[in-house]
This record gives sequence, C-alpha cells and structure tokens, in this order.
Amino acid sequence: MTTSGTAVAEADWQRAADLVRGAGSVALACHVSPDGDALGSMLGFGLALRRAGVEVVASFGDRNLTVPRLLGFLPGQELLVEPQAYPAEPALMITFDASTMDRLGLLVPNAGKAGELIVVDHHVSNPGFGSVNLVDPSAAATTMLVEELIHRLGLEIDGDVATCLYTGLVTDTGSFRYSGTTPAAHAMAGRLVASGLRTDEIARELWDRSPFAYLRVLGAALDRVVLEPGQAGGHGIVWTFVTRADRAAHGLPYDEVEGVIDVVRRVDEADVAVVLKEADDGVWNVSTRSKGAVDVGRACTALGGGGHPSAAGFSSHVSPEETMTALRSLLSP
Repeated sequence: MTTSGTAVAEADWQRAADLVRGAGSVALACHVSPDGDALGSMLGFGLALRRAGVEVVASFGDRNLTVPRLLGFLPGQELLVEPQAYPAEPALMITFDASTMDRLGLLVPNAGKAGELIVVDHHVSNPGFGSVNLVDPSAAATTMLVEELIHRLGLEIDGDVATCLYTGLVTDTGSFRYSGTTPAAHAMAGRLVASGLRTDEIARELWDRSPFAYLRVLGAALDRVVLEPGQAGGHGIVWTFVTRADRAAHGLPYDEVEGVIDVVRRVDEADVAVVLKEADDGVWNVSTRSKGAVDVGRACTALGGGGHPSAAGFSSHVSPEETMTALRSLLSP
C-alpha cells in the first residue's frame, strides 16, 4: 500500500527504499531548533526502522541537544545522540525537513561525508542537496513523505509512530488552518487517527500549555508591536521582537517564544506578520507569516533563509530595525 500522489519521481522512491532495505544501520538528522514536523518526521521514521530491526541513531546539529518542551511528549527520544556521538561518515544518512544543508548545523560535515544522503523535505526552496531527494513542495508537511516511505518499505505505523507523524502534520498545517492544507493531509490524518491516537492529548501538549513567564514575555512583545498598513504593497505588515533580556527577566527559554507569531498574525489590518526572536547567542531568528497576498518565502530565501509562500524564516545578525528595513524592500505581492 502507498499513499501515492506525490511529486517525487518513482525512480527516487525506489532508490530510497532500496538503500534503506540494504542498510544495517541508518543515521537520521533533522534541522537545528527542530519544530514538530522536523522532530516528528525523524523520530517517527526512526521508531518504524528500529521496530524492523535496523540500528538507528538520530540527532540535530545544535550545540545543546535539547528537545523543546512543547515536543517533550514525543516518543522515540531514546534514539537521540549528541552531535559529537553521531557517525562521522555514515554509510546512509537521511535528513528530514531541512531545506538546505546549512540547516543541519553541526552535522553538515557528517552529511558531506555520508556514503548516501537521502533528503526528505517539502520546502519549495530546497535545492536537492542529497544523492537521493524525496522533495515535494506540494506536501503539507514532511511527515506526509515519511508516511509514504514507511508504506513503501512495508513498515508498521503503530501508536508511537502515528503520534510523531500526526504531530508533524498538525503543527505544519496549523491544525489544518493554513492554506497549504490539502485533501491528502486530511486523508493522512484520518489514517493516523484510526490507529487510536488521542488527538485531544496531542493538541493539549502543543497548544494549551505554557509557563506563566510566557505571558510576561508575550506582554512585552505586544507592547512594542508595530502596524505598517502601507507596506507590503499596501497589504500591510505587523511586526515585533523578543529580546534575550525579555526572556532572561522571566527565566523563559528561547523555544518557548515560538507561539508569539501565532498571536501577532491575527491582526486584520496586515497580511504579513513578522516576529524577530533573539537567541541566546545574539542572532535574531525571524519568523514570517502571510495570509496569502504576499509571498514571504521568496523574501526570506533572498535573505538567506527559506520556507513556503505563507510561512518562512531567516536569521539576521543586525538589529531588528535594520532587519526590517531589508525585509520590507522584498515584501511585495
């Protein structure tokens, strides 16, 4: 059984499946600062492989290998190893949700020395940096491609694997609210739910929990929010930023501020929402969202990042004001 209908060439599916079937061990990696789709894809596939008797290691290339609190419920975290313990020259390496090799962080050298590199991703900006590329920009989430590969390999999707895949699907579709949500995404959700998932419990972990400190930091970000209705070709921009000092004042870890963009993007008067978040090393990570009138993916790609027309990001080493000056010039319909 396959879910079919992907934009990936049949020869690439067959080549990827043959490589996995012939491997005694597989090294998995996802992008740095992993979100639900990246970590869910990697751990879900890793669990399916391990259950089939394949030796699996998994990691992501951050200096501090810490799973975000919101994703702490995901099964399969025992597969994770520090980047330093990751195979230096893996015979077979598979990456998940990484739009460029640079997004692998500390694991870039490992990917460069891999005997075979399978890239599994759905970002339109992905150049295809693997020896085999399972890249489909029409897929609502990378976990959709993972489910296809699992089926082609004849592996089981049990409750743990389904939890990981469903988490990636609902986070990248915004609980099926984003424009990239397709009939195939709903069909996949149906298959996973039929396995016995408690979707209410997953939703509670992802969206209905936060420490009190988050409210304080959110308040600071909203206090400085700016609305620019004349920008982005007259479609409007709303933006704000979260500093290290904001978080330090309330002891809030960086990964806890991911949800700020979901509050800011609700503004009626702006098509584009932007939130700049200062990481612990001083780099500004910029998240952008569009309601459909403006292609934010094109703008973010031009600034060294990537993503989708309605959701994208990049990193900046200059101030929020300077960053916004560069971004504004690229945000036109």
